[in-house]
Amino acid sequence: MKIDTHSHFIPPQLIADARQGHALNDVAVERRGDAEWVVHPQGYRYPLAAEFWNVETKLKQMDRLGLDATILSIAPTLFFYWAEANATREFCQLANESVAQMAAQSGGRLHGMATVPLQDPAAAVTELRRAVTKLGLRGVELGTTMENVPLDDPRFDPLFSAAEELNVPVMLHPYYVGPKAQLADFYLTNLIGNPLETTVAAARLILSGCLDRHPKLQILLVHAGGFLPFQIGRLDHGYEVRSETHAVIQQPPSTYLNRFYFDTITHANVPLKFQIDLAGKDHVVIGTDIPFDMADTRFTERLSFANLDGAAANAIQSQNAIRLFGLG
Repeated sequence: MKIDTHSHFIPPQLIADARQGHALNDVAVERRGDAEWVVHPQGYRYPLAAEFWNVETKLKQMDRLGLDATILSIAPTLFFYWAEANATREFCQLANESVAQMAAQSGGRLHGMATVPLQDPAAAVTELRRAVTKLGLRGVELGTTMENVPLDDPRFDPLFSAAEELNVPVMLHPYYVGPKAQLADFYLTNLIGNPLETTVAAARLILSGCLDRHPKLQILLVHAGGFLPFQIGRLDHGYEVRSETHAVIQQPPSTYLNRFYFDTITHANVPLKFQIDLAGKDHVVIGTDIPFDMADTRFTERLSFANLDGAAANAIQSQNAIRLFGLG
């Protein structure tokens, strides 16, 4: 059995609104040749693949890739943390109902994660509770920051406490809808910027003591954890030689690695094998990032290269995800 924990959806209602020119934040759908594209006013655009919203098309793609189940999370370009809070709250309600409906139409093969209005932490807690207890969603996807506010800010403690109480994981996903300084060229905003943001967010959760404040919090880091697995030794060295690094925490940063799960999106065989060796077979899950252009659909090849025994392969392919997301 194989379960994809990192795959994105777009609510059909947003697509309909965008086609008519009245979607939130002026998101538009434009035709270019034979294809439709999602266009954000900040400049970012991407093809509107049917796998974003069509259940039948999604299931057929999963069959081609040998995937038995998928955890859907909203396209991170649609977090809308930069929009007015009430409008974002209403959109999150619509999005969560939409993914719950997609799951209901899938014969048990699709499951959903919630999105919440992070710019209003109290409303985010309310929506997370509704999404899990009323809609049956399996976790929550958060951006690696709320605009310029890091996730270790105490204002988000009630949300993390709610996730602990509900026993659902938090998936951290970087986001952007426009260029960033020094990264606008060569698609570096995605190639380097996204994994860097994940690395910074995870490091801050460790060093700030946020993980100590929330001992039952389960966190999934996408894109293989960014650069964190490959630089954790540098954090440990800093802990030894710099007072700032151990001002709050009482143990080296590497001792917190087992608080994270990592998906398999390395786009290369050797790094994935290293990641599994470092994090352990019980803390790695399949991820694809479908249907964005940076998706990794070669997870079977990469896992084969890691030369896993049967128990490790089974854990990474399905059992870790079943445990993390509470799947039957």
